[in-house]
Amino acid sequence: MKALLLIDIQNDFLPGGALGVPEGDQIIPIVNQIQDHFDLIVATQDWHPTDHKSFASNHEGKNPFETTELLGLPQVLWPDHCLQGTPGADLAPALEVNKIEAIFRKGTNPEIDSYSGFYDNGRLKSTGLADYLRGKGVTQLYLAGLAADYCVYYSAIDALDEGFETFVLENAIRAISPESYEAARKDLLEKGGRRIQSSDLLPR
Repeated sequence: MKALLLIDIQNDFLPGGALGVPEGDQIIPIVNQIQDHFDLIVATQDWHPTDHKSFASNHEGKNPFETTELLGLPQVLWPDHCLQGTPGADLAPALEVNKIEAIFRKGTNPEIDSYSGFYDNGRLKSTGLADYLRGKGVTQLYLAGLAADYCVYYSAIDALDEGFETFVLENAIRAISPESYEAARKDLLEKGGRRIQSSDLLPR
């Protein structure tokens, strides 16, 4: 059984949002087009409290995109984004959501960030996503969303660790930094991940 995992397609990650990913809005028509080709569709949603320590605003004298440590792990400090219950945290209005069966929220613990849809960055707590997918009989997982070099990448790595055959839909993701995605992409392929285009799913 194959599932589509839509990662953080939220207003704050679209151009003009608090942490806009360049061309992030361009993936939405592609994602909508391919949904009928999957047995199951699930999504993740960044869902931060205002006191989240990944926010530069919660560190005196620090600016966005500087680095620090959280619980012993290196941490990029971000602009405030995807605050719980705000429009910025909402899924993008243009995204087709009727087929999404479940949404897994992450980044709720103010002490540690959570890029992956499966675990926080310290792997202290599971979101329950892996067990949910296994319970549905999923063996193949296809990833689309934002941002390619952070939440998509870390979700894909964890999907591989959890034993799913993992595919990244390369034309349905966008990165904050092309350079960091290139390194992430190389690592993902070395670990057994696969990359495809959405056209590979469509009838020829």
